[in-house]
Amino acid sequence: MSWALDETVQTQAGTVRAGQAGDGPALVLAHGWPWSSFSWHRVIAELAQTHRVYWYDMPGYGRSEMSGQRTSLDVQGAVFAEMLAHWALIRPKVVAHDFGGATTLRAHLLHGCDFDRYVLMNVVAMRPWGSDFFDHVGRHVEAFQGMPLHIHAAVVEAYIKGALAHQIDAGDLEALIQPWLSDAGKDSFYSQFAQADEVYTAEVEPMFKDIRCDVTILWGEDDPWIPIARGRALADLIPQAEFQTLKGVGHLPQLEAPELVLKALANAL
Repeated sequence: MSWALDETVQTQAGTVRAGQAGDGPALVLAHGWPWSSFSWHRVIAELAQTHRVYWYDMPGYGRSEMSGQRTSLDVQGAVFAEMLAHWALIRPKVVAHDFGGATTLRAHLLHGCDFDRYVLMNVVAMRPWGSDFFDHVGRHVEAFQGMPLHIHAAVVEAYIKGALAHQIDAGDLEALIQPWLSDAGKDSFYSQFAQADEVYTAEVEPMFKDIRCDVTILWGEDDPWIPIARGRALADLIPQAEFQTLKGVGHLPQLEAPELVLKALANAL
């Protein structure tokens, strides 16, 4: 497996675990919620044949620090800029998924990070966002934090499965769930709901026309969380955006259909 987290980086939001592989133009992968950089593990090896690929677990996610620190989207945007500076990347290509969309959009539009090419895949970028369950948990975080660990584990599994149009490898599913099952992981899981605020996308929505690079928007047409109509609406706000449908795929294309994603990325990058 090319995916590994053998770097440790200190950021304003705590310790971040990161990795890199390959040789060629810089390409940064930005994961979303409630995933980690592991979500990219099935596409990294092939991408690394033509690019120097960089990835990290966002603060509060995966193997990065979970200590109750603020990890909202405004923080994540600033940390993405920190990570580019740490790696000394001036104009990397960027592929972002889910909350990684809002994270990298904020880094680009508010923190001055320039990208060479930019791929947004099933991203959180526009209001409204969040399912009914997402909203419910956000209003009752303390009640969910008090659940026994075995019930919490069932909630996490059901929540992640709810993003999929097709089953993924059982080992992949287990690896996505596992970081949230420690005491710190449980607290961080529900903290993300509590810190969610549409203001963080509202700040950048009027600026989409100012994106300074070519943009490709990829969208799983069967996404149960963010309907494809939202992806098309996003494309309408970015003059230079090219929109591409990923047929028969849900919200987690890179694990549901990695070969399809790699083919789309080969064209986009």
